[in-house]
Amino acid sequence: MKKIIETDLLPSRRSFIKHSSLALGGALLSPGAERVFVNNSNNDVIRIALIGCGKRGAGAAAQALTASKNVRLVALADVFRDQLDETFFHLSKIEKLKGQIDVPENHKFVGFDAYKKAIELADVVLLATPAPFRPDHFEAAIAASKHVFMEKPLASDAPGIRKILATGELATRKKLSVVVGLQNRYDPTHQEFVNLIKEGAIGDVLSANCYYMVGNINLVPRKPGWTEMEYQVRNWRYFNWLWAGSPAGLQIHNDDVVNWVKNGYPVRAQGVGGRSAFKGPDNGDVYDHFYVEYEYADGFKLHSEIRHIDGTMKKNGFSFLGTKGYGDLATGLKEHNGKVIWKKNDRIIHNPYQIEHDKLFESITTGKLINDTEWGAKSTMACIIGRMAAHSGQTIEWDEAMQSNVSIVPEKLAWDANPLVMPDQNGNYPVPVAGVATV
Repeated sequence: MKKIIETDLLPSRRSFIKHSSLALGGALLSPGAERVFVNNSNNDVIRIALIGCGKRGAGAAAQALTASKNVRLVALADVFRDQLDETFFHLSKIEKLKGQIDVPENHKFVGFDAYKKAIELADVVLLATPAPFRPDHFEAAIAASKHVFMEKPLASDAPGIRKILATGELATRKKLSVVVGLQNRYDPTHQEFVNLIKEGAIGDVLSANCYYMVGNINLVPRKPGWTEMEYQVRNWRYFNWLWAGSPAGLQIHNDDVVNWVKNGYPVRAQGVGGRSAFKGPDNGDVYDHFYVEYEYADGFKLHSEIRHIDGTMKKNGFSFLGTKGYGDLATGLKEHNGKVIWKKNDRIIHNPYQIEHDKLFESITTGKLINDTEWGAKSTMACIIGRMAAHSGQTIEWDEAMQSNVSIVPEKLAWDANPLVMPDQNGNYPVPVAGVATV
């Protein structure tokens, strides 16, 4: 049975309509959920454009519109018209968003350059395409002086990350807000947990473990008339250039919490991985499992396990070991003798997907600007070096990787252009082999 591994996707059309009180973005906004109230006191309309009309993009648009009644969705852009139409249909059916969606036909843009036209119409741009498109879309949005929300991961390779970082610096100079969709940083429970560890609740932190072990990812069957580019873009989680690999596509959420605790990023990585379930024609070139060991400058180690295979044990989250104690978000922090130091309050419901948008629009209306670009880009890059380490079988140094000019993204993005990774005569794609693959 095929499954979608992301937790931040929309339900089916029927389910969506039935539960259209904002069951979007991987978290249900219940009446009792604590939120940040955004008040645009001058009642100016804030126009948003959604670029990337997948299910995560639709969720981001709904959350942006929920942040303030003064927000209006005025433009949609995607490479696929069917995907754009589906998202427009879903959003239009949400009762709470009535009057906030104003997207006439001539504000619906399709194609690889559609983002340029959508950006022109907005004050705030939501970037929710797959990773390789993010650097150019972000650069265009900031060049046009637009505030930005952008989903993780932020790029697929080092050249893309460098462009993201440079654009983030420009955003600061132009006094523009940028929020990155690593929502754990906006969750009050995560904030409390991280602050306690930083304050020494479990002593000096010695190591951490992260797990993202789930079921299979959805494969869209190839259809007659599709070019190779269309097949790959529709199956973006099966191709490294489109997904950045599952360390960046999935585990980044948990690994980023470790970077947050450490106030830094790994200096090197080594790891292993491969394909146990993804075999045969049309199954792309991504690994379906990884183990990556990240080392920080002080010798601290992060052990990161990833698997997306049906029928396997499921586990998701992070844990820390310190000189005085240990723990995780689910079970709490404990001393080594078992005494409980802290447990989360399950009676309070937070929706971090919503909070990050609340904070974005609050920053715009108050002028207290946010810029998440640097930590979002560096957490993405840490995951990229993990992928590189497993693919190559080598130790990958942060400084060396950051200077790499190797791009896995094709220079030409068009339906008649060939991606860099192509299938053989039997439909099988070349898969990176440790000891042979170069990065």
